[in-house]
Amino acid sequence: MLRIVVGVIFVGHGAQKLFGSFGGGGTEGTTQFFATVGYRRPALMAVVAGLAEFVGGLLLIAGLLTPLASLLIATVMLNAIVTVVLPKGFLGGWEFEFMLLTVVIALAATGPGRFSLDGALDWSDNI
Repeated sequence: MLRIVVGVIFVGHGAQKLFGSFGGGGTEGTTQFFATVGYRRPALMAVVAGLAEFVGGLLLIAGLLTPLASLLIATVMLNAIVTVVLPKGFLGGWEFEFMLLTVVIALAATGPGRFSLDGALDWSDNI
């Protein structure tokens, strides 16, 4: 259940960045935002971040390649914490991103669970 909830959150955030879904800025708006926080190639980073969230979320929902899904999402969360929310402090700043980072690291460490494609394919040692 945890995998699915967190996966849905990231599919939604990725769709905002890539397609402008759910009130997001799409690649154009995300590119503009990434430029304001100092990324050297903001258009490329907008697509990379969007794909990492969207694909990582889908993989997490399915419980497929769970360590890879966790790595994709953890990378985006670390970037968000360091480049955007860290100066705001913990409460009201980076606690949400830190919680999501912690969850995906825990999922990578403990495995996707019994009801997952990794489990069905016998790709997980931690079922």
